[in-house]
Amino acid sequence: MRHRTIVEALRQRSPVLVGELAVALGCSEMTVRRDLESLERSGGLRRVHGGAASVFLSAEETPYGIRALESHEAKATIGAAAASLLADGETVILDGGTTAMEVARALRNRRMTVMPLALRPVFELHECPGIKLLLPGGEVRPGELSLTGSLTEPSFSQLRFDTCVMGPCGIDAKAGITTHLLAETAVKRAAARASQRVVAVADSSKLGRVAFGHVCELDDIDVVVTDAEADQQIVDELRAAGVDVCCV
Repeated sequence: MRHRTIVEALRQRSPVLVGELAVALGCSEMTVRRDLESLERSGGLRRVHGGAASVFLSAEETPYGIRALESHEAKATIGAAAASLLADGETVILDGGTTAMEVARALRNRRMTVMPLALRPVFELHECPGIKLLLPGGEVRPGELSLTGSLTEPSFSQLRFDTCVMGPCGIDAKAGITTHLLAETAVKRAAARASQRVVAVADSSKLGRVAFGHVCELDDIDVVVTDAEADQQIVDELRAAGVDVCCV
C-alpha cells in the first residue's frame, strides 16, 4: 500500500520529498527511504537528494514493477473473470503484462495447456499439476521478461489454440488494439492469428488509450474483460463495433 501511495504521489508531482511522504504515509523517514530504494530497484523512480523523482513520461510504458502496483484489485477481478471464460482442457496463449499475470494466478488449479508469452506466468504455473506449459523461443526482454523476436513468431505457425488471452496497452474503437513496444506487436498479432478466440484483458485506464504499436483491429477481438469503472461511452463504442465487453 505504501508503494502504491508513493507511485501515485510521483504521478501528481515530481520530485517528492522524504519528509512529505513520511507524513502522508504515517511512518518514519527511514521506512520511506527503504521503500524508495525498493521502488528504484524496480525501475519506477530515481532517488534524488531528499526524496525521489519520476523516471517516465505519461506517454511511455511504465515499468512492470510499478504497473503491478496500480489498480491491483481491479486487475485481480479481471483476471478471475477472464479465467472463468476458459474451459478445462483448452489450449491457451497467455500474454505477458500485469493483468494477464492475474489470469495466470486464477488458473493455478485448472487443467489446460498454456503457452505464456513471458516468463512470469511460467514462474506462477510451473508447479501446477493440471497445467501443461509450452514455451515459444525468443529473446527475453529485460524488466518485462516477455519473449520477442524472430524466434518467437514461428512458434505459432504450426499450432492452433482455442483462446489467446491478450493484454494490450490500449483499446480504442478507432485505433484498435495497441501496445507500447514495437517488438511485441508482431508476437501478439501472430498469437491472435493462431487462436480461434481472442480475449483482451485490460483495466479501465486502457480503454480509449492509443499506444504506438498497432497490434490488430477490433474485428480480431472477441471479448474485452475490464473493470466496472470503465467509461460507459467507450464501452458502448466497443460494443457497437461488435466486441463483447464484460465489465466486472
